[in-house]
Amino acid sequence: MASKSTEKIAGLRNIGISAHIDSGKTTLTERILFYTRRIHAIHDVKGKDGVGATMDFMELEKERGITIQSAATHCSWDDHPINIIDTPGHVDFTIEVERALRVLDGAVLVLCAVGGVQSQSVTVDRQMVRYRVPRIAFINKCDRTGADPFRVVRQLREKLNHNAVMLQIPMGLEKDHQGVIDLVTMKALSFDGEHGENIIETDIPAEFADLAKEKREEMLDAISLFSDDLTEAILSEEAIAPELVQEAIRKGTLALELTPVLMGSAYKNKGVQPLLDSIIKYLPTPLDITNEALDLDKDEQSVVLAADSDQPLVMLAFKLEVSRYGQLTYVRVYQGQLNKGDTIVNTRTGKEVKAGRLVRMHADEMEEIDSAIAGDIVALFGIDCASGDTFTDGRVRFAMTSMHVPAPVISLAVKPKDKKAEMNLSKALTRFTKEDPTFKVYLDPETSETIICGMGELHLDVYVERMKREYNAEIETGMPKVAYRESPTARADFNYTHKKQTGGSGQFGRVAGFMEPLEEGEFEFVNKIVGGAIPTEFISSCEKGFKACLGKGGFAGFPVVGVKMTINDGSSHSVDSSDIAFQQAAIGGFREAYERAKPVLLEPIMHVVVETPSEFQGAVLGSLNQRRGLILSTSEDGAFSAVEAEVPLSEMFGYSTILRSSTQGKAEFTMEFSRYSTVPKAIAEEIIKKEKENKK
Repeated sequence: MASKSTEKIAGLRNIGISAHIDSGKTTLTERILFYTRRIHAIHDVKGKDGVGATMDFMELEKERGITIQSAATHCSWDDHPINIIDTPGHVDFTIEVERALRVLDGAVLVLCAVGGVQSQSVTVDRQMVRYRVPRIAFINKCDRTGADPFRVVRQLREKLNHNAVMLQIPMGLEKDHQGVIDLVTMKALSFDGEHGENIIETDIPAEFADLAKEKREEMLDAISLFSDDLTEAILSEEAIAPELVQEAIRKGTLALELTPVLMGSAYKNKGVQPLLDSIIKYLPTPLDITNEALDLDKDEQSVVLAADSDQPLVMLAFKLEVSRYGQLTYVRVYQGQLNKGDTIVNTRTGKEVKAGRLVRMHADEMEEIDSAIAGDIVALFGIDCASGDTFTDGRVRFAMTSMHVPAPVISLAVKPKDKKAEMNLSKALTRFTKEDPTFKVYLDPETSETIICGMGELHLDVYVERMKREYNAEIETGMPKVAYRESPTARADFNYTHKKQTGGSGQFGRVAGFMEPLEEGEFEFVNKIVGGAIPTEFISSCEKGFKACLGKGGFAGFPVVGVKMTINDGSSHSVDSSDIAFQQAAIGGFREAYERAKPVLLEPIMHVVVETPSEFQGAVLGSLNQRRGLILSTSEDGAFSAVEAEVPLSEMFGYSTILRSSTQGKAEFTMEFSRYSTVPKAIAEEIIKKEKENKK
């Protein structure tokens, strides 16, 4: 049984296709589904039908530039099952990319032959590095005017530090793009038939022979580092078997030390089948990847999971989606086997649920299946859970290490217009917070307003739009608010006694120590009490008291971060000391020290990248300078230039409109949270004044 299931797992590929917005990712996915017989007609993104039947682009998806409907689609090439997971492009939806990469084994990085390595390609690549995902690069749009795949390969090396190695060269570019020359087999490939389904393999045309020979030598030189046998074959100048070359490429790719580069034009149906061959040959199987979980019964000790169907079941719910059939939970099975009707346990809640319906997503349809093995990505119906939950069969208590979830940086007040809207709003918020860990909701205790928080203006805009469209919730929104923080900058001592005497037993607790700024992290508690000055059972009460003060600082009323509290003395009373007395003493001590610790206001600083035609570079620099932006770098690449800057989030509201009008709509920008930084004094005073007025 094990060997048969191992064989099955070895044939499987879980891959993601990621790219900068507009590099042709959807068109490429469409062609892949066509050639793998998953769909029988090709739709163009250009048409009104969007990508009609398949990667269903709703109106809203066009606006947000990411796919909501299909988290995973399944196809098969050469008897190898492939799960393709859609990884969105936009930084505001970082969590979508994070969770897709969390369950991927390999990826295809799509680049435009004209645009090259753009800002979003850099972000996506950085996330792949974090999750150690091996990748292949596909240079698309070789038929476009200005296409230059050789320049894109240079950019891969310079901008992304990839050891990029061309496995193909183009046979003609722009309108003369006829196909590709495979440097492994040294054959010319052209694609014939209505949709390029017939691959014609011929000898290399004379005009490309010299270039092909030169590029093949470059390729062999780069990949020979990964195979001694190949090095020997090259030195002895004997004929080199393609299998030897492929083995070396696979080894380098899996070690993340090599990025094979392929090319073509998905729109013109050229080069897609060789890409599918390369996905099978060079990208990892679930057996090649090490996945770890934490054993909750053994103090969160790290455990390596085995892609083996006989082991206890461990799987991760990585995406939730409400479909017309109810809640759909996408899961990746890491270990063991899941059968229809099995009882599974949610590690986070300890609840048992029954896996009633098990389906495999096929583009826009689904297929009922009876079981799933390690490595599979399937969907379950009607399971109540949150994104990122781990499920087991109850034999083990494992939790998959969670995804990196960044903290929200922007908030917005939402108010329903009437009673019906209030009901719909509450349904929408319940669903969205379950689906998206970066989307948070809370009730402001002072104003009783419902506040939604997220990763950026676009992020919140999309959710407000979805509330209106999908839930018919008529709502009004307030002004966006920035998540300011405050932090101490100097050391300050405290020595606070909490005494309360009423009828019966009183309250007594004395806490002494000091507060100081913390370089990394939000809060740290250090206990330096000796000789039982504060009884051991009340130490945690002191920590609780300090933590209670973090929600709202005494300087401007914002949450406090970067604070280290050390207690080194205190005293207690045999009768009057209690948990609550020491909590109150700690709160008093915190406030006493905080006033003298020279607190400052901090604001979120965003890393902004603006890509613009070079003639508007001056206007872009001016618009960023006006917004207290710190320009980090500017680079020019042909007719385009990229400006990198750090700008306070509070200055970025409405920037897209300003940028559009000052560059005739030709520039685009991306921004993501970088760090917190001190607000200049004059501006801080204004913010504090405004806060106090709002609270009156």
